[in-house]
Amino acid sequence: MIPGHALVLVCVLPKARDLEIARVLGWYRIPLRNAPKVISVDHLAFYQPASFGKSGGRIHFSAKVRGHELTTRKELLRDEPDHPHANEEYFKIQIGPLEPLQTPILPGAWKRFSFFYTTGDYINKATTLVDLAIRSEERMVLWKTLRERAARHSEYRVDLPEEPIDQGVLMALLGLVNMPTTNGGITK
Repeated sequence: MIPGHALVLVCVLPKARDLEIARVLGWYRIPLRNAPKVISVDHLAFYQPASFGKSGGRIHFSAKVRGHELTTRKELLRDEPDHPHANEEYFKIQIGPLEPLQTPILPGAWKRFSFFYTTGDYINKATTLVDLAIRSEERMVLWKTLRERAARHSEYRVDLPEEPIDQGVLMALLGLVNMPTTNGGITK
C-alpha cells in the first residue's frame, strides 16, 4: 500500500515490454519532450492500456521511486540503436519492486492520458481513474507540494506561481479534463 501522503505520478506503460523492464531492470522511461513538469515524486502508478490484452485497461502496479537521471533512448534501449528517437533525451526513473494494488483501478470514462499527479490516499481508495482526480481543497496541498519539489531540484526550471492558476488550466495540467494536445495528451 502506498503511504497516504505520497506524491504519485500516474503514467502509461505503452507495451508489455515496458512492464518487464520495470519489473526486471527496475526503471521506467519518460521522453524529456513529453515529461511532466515535476518528476521528483514518491511513487509511480502504471496504467496498462489495451495493448496488454486481458490485463490492459487498468492500473495494477505501483513502485516506489528511488531516483532519476537524464540519458538518451539509445543508452536505455541498446538493442534499438537505429530507432528514430535514439538520440533524444529521456528521464530514466529508477524504481523499487513493482507492488500490485489491492484493487486494480479501471479507466471508467477516461481512455487515454499521458501523465497526471495524485496522492497515495487517492490511489489506495480509487476504483476508476476519475477517482484519482484531486478536486477539493486538497488540490492546494498538491499544488504546494509540486512547487516545493520543483524548487528543490535544480533540473527543473519551472516557474510555478505562488497561488494556483485558473482552475480549468490547473485541471488540464493535472490531467483532469479533456484537453487536445499534440504530444499524446489526455483524450476521452
